[in-house]
Amino acid sequence: MIRVVIADDQAMVREGLSVLLNAQPDIEVVGEAANGREAVDRVSELSPDVVLMEVRMPVLGGLDAIPLVVPATRVLVLTTFDQDEYVYAALRAGASGFLLKSASARELGDAVRVVAGGDALLAPSVMRRLITAFARQAPPRARGIRLDELTERENEILALLTPAGP
Repeated sequence: MIRVVIADDQAMVREGLSVLLNAQPDIEVVGEAANGREAVDRVSELSPDVVLMEVRMPVLGGLDAIPLVVPATRVLVLTTFDQDEYVYAALRAGASGFLLKSASARELGDAVRVVAGGDALLAPSVMRRLITAFARQAPPRARGIRLDELTERENEILALLTPAGP
């Protein structure tokens, strides 16, 4: 059974997520929190496998709470805020996943399972943006190495690695 704590400042959201997740045969919501401080306390008390963490909450925001519960518990950020700065901050803080509240109930259950299993997950739209940003980066270059300074053997290896011309 995957034990989950839901941290969201909106009571209706917490209750709805609890109903959705408790309907899954292998997921049990063991606690709720209305802010990041409560989330940290619930993790300490209940030792869940996964925390669903909203980014913006009073008292202590989700981004600030993440490093206080990781690595003891895996964090899946679940938010409406589809902004790259939140994605990067959540991942830097130690979150294992980032999902938008526009996801379906099935996607949410699958995401909880993926994160609980030790893997990482990003919402498809977030993943697409990250891949695009990564692809735009300049490729790494060998620093301080000049081709005319390579040894004979290094030149042989380089020739073997270089595709043959027409």
